Amino acid sequence: MAVLSKIRQRSLLLIVVIGFCLLAFVIGDLIQGGGFQSTPKYVGTINGEDISFEDFRTKVDAAERSQQGMSNTQAVSSVWDQLVSVALLNEQFEKLGIQVGENQILEMLKQNPQIGQNPQFQNAAGQFDADKFKAFFQADPQMAAQLVEMEKQAELSAKSQIYSTLIRSGFYTTDAEAKLQHRLETEKVSFNYVAYAFSNIKDSEVPVSDDEIVAYMRKNEKRYKAEESRSLEYVLIEDKPSTEDENEVKKTLTDLMNQRVVFNETTGKNDTVAGFNSTSNVVEFVNANSDIKYDSTYITKSKLPAQYADNLYNLQTGQTFGPYVYNGYYAVSKSMGKRAGASAKAAHILVAYAGGKAPNPAITRTKEEAQAKANDLLAQVQANPAAFGGLAAANSDDPGSAQNGGEYDNIVPGQMVPAFDSFVFNKPIGSLGVVETEFGYHVIKVIDKQDAIRLATVALRIEPSEKTSDDIFTKATKFEMEAAEKDFAATAKAMGLSVAPAVNVKAFDDNFASFSNQRQVVRWAFDKETAAGDVKKFNVPGGNLIVKMKKVNEEGLLPVSDARPSIEPILKNQKKAEKIKSIMKGSTLEQVATASKMTVQTATDVTVAVPNLSGVGFEPKVVATAIATAPNKVSQLIEGRSGVFMVKTTAVTKAPAATDLSAQKQKLQGQGNVSMNKILPSLKDNADIEDNRLKFGY
Repeated sequence: MAVLSKIRQRSLLLIVVIGFCLLAFVIGDLIQGGGFQSTPKYVGTINGEDISFEDFRTKVDAAERSQQGMSNTQAVSSVWDQLVSVALLNEQFEKLGIQVGENQILEMLKQNPQIGQNPQFQNAAGQFDADKFKAFFQADPQMAAQLVEMEKQAELSAKSQIYSTLIRSGFYTTDAEAKLQHRLETEKVSFNYVAYAFSNIKDSEVPVSDDEIVAYMRKNEKRYKAEESRSLEYVLIEDKPSTEDENEVKKTLTDLMNQRVVFNETTGKNDTVAGFNSTSNVVEFVNANSDIKYDSTYITKSKLPAQYADNLYNLQTGQTFGPYVYNGYYAVSKSMGKRAGASAKAAHILVAYAGGKAPNPAITRTKEEAQAKANDLLAQVQANPAAFGGLAAANSDDPGSAQNGGEYDNIVPGQMVPAFDSFVFNKPIGSLGVVETEFGYHVIKVIDKQDAIRLATVALRIEPSEKTSDDIFTKATKFEMEAAEKDFAATAKAMGLSVAPAVNVKAFDDNFASFSNQRQVVRWAFDKETAAGDVKKFNVPGGNLIVKMKKVNEEGLLPVSDARPSIEPILKNQKKAEKIKSIMKGSTLEQVATASKMTVQTATDVTVAVPNLSGVGFEPKVVATAIATAPNKVSQLIEGRSGVFMVKTTAVTKAPAATDLSAQKQKLQGQGNVSMNKILPSLKDNADIEDNRLKFGY
């Protein structure tokens, strides 16, 4: 009773304490579980325009369904790039007041041959009928929804065309610019010079530090901007068969060659079983014992494994060769005989006609016109056989072979349509003729035929045994544990393993080093819990990948290791130039040549437009300096592309008066042309883009 009394007296305190504990528990859960630091509502924001997660996920799913073979990461990147581009372009369209009408949208849709040239959407005169087109889609609600999406895309395309046209229209070449271009192309200079090549000084004499690389990048930040990335180094422990595993497979295959005694569980007696050398049913034997089923195809010598081609191709019928190792298998092969002319090489020119099974539905010629054209092409080929390839490229309606001179190699019987097949395999090499098939008329040339052999092969895959795989797994796990506590490289060396050079990965990379579809590695590297020095093991096709997070590269400048290959030669040449200038002393070419132990060379009639010096290369700064220097005067030392120069101009031939500048204007105007591929990166560089994809598990 005394206890109950005390509880009653302190009930308010207990309620407060319990309430406080519950509140603390809830707050802690919110913080750790994402209540106050929850996943954002939007997958991204572009200049203040939000992209909802649901809309993004729907588009990613649709992209994966519509594109066979597209990975989730590829779909995510594709959809994101598209949404960013559309948002930035729409912003520009709105600023500029770009609008399009229904007729412009229809014109864009008509550019698709499946719409503009579809007979279903044409009137009696064969012209596109907008009413028929709309009626077709509006008859079904689902189709109507598709039409709305198609119109949106067409509207975007129409606006993009107007936008890019406006930008291109802003580029104009003036007469002054054209005259300058004419002068650069036609004004010539002749001069003497002394050149001291950068290559005369060893690279080891001009080392470049990391700090110098960084300083150069800071001066040229736009050129060396980098996304956030992770530097990862790794060790691959392959799950490959041991020597014992290989010997076991070889023994099994060797045992299959000869007659053997096996216990028959059904009869309870021993049976004598024929081996591969003596079996009367080769096909059944192969299918029962080989990891690769019997293939009845005749194979030309060129298609056989190169290192065993002679051995296999020269087998007599019934003779065997092996065991031999090929493509991860131990194999033994038996000849099932040869066939003469089993493979052919031929070329054709397809002349299709309307109504036939033509690759291009836009073909309008009649059957009679197609036949006449094929006969005319045959006559041209008969008159000049060497012209076949050119005629195929210019006339064939088979896009798959036209650009290859119409050629098809390694044709086997039954591969082509019957009439084509019959001509190729029943006519001798060099034959020419016209054959009609469901695709049209073919002008055919039989180029070559080859004999082939049919092989029955018992192949056993060389795989690691269970014991080998267990040993490899144990080794990989041991390395992972020790490398997490010790030096990664030293641990690898102690275990006889090699550490691969560090690889930089970005947040949405799908591949890692040479390993495709390894999103798991990239996700781990960008997980907020993963820090520099962390180590993790991943199972990949063919083995175990143990990865170490070497460094977190924040958004900003490129890692020095990535920038060095392009920047180091520039800085080295700058340092070499200073050394060379201290060597090239003198006020005349002769004095400088003597001081630097070089010779005086001559350049004749060189232009700024093509500033090439014989034996030296492209040197625009040197040639420009020569033109700007008065005749018989000596220039200052010039830092060129390949070395340091001094020039003495001997003659300048002024540009002739220009009467027609159209060629120069056209050239300069072409250099000013821009496309969306140039516009969009510029818009993205200046946009405020928030990317939350990682926070949604992508």
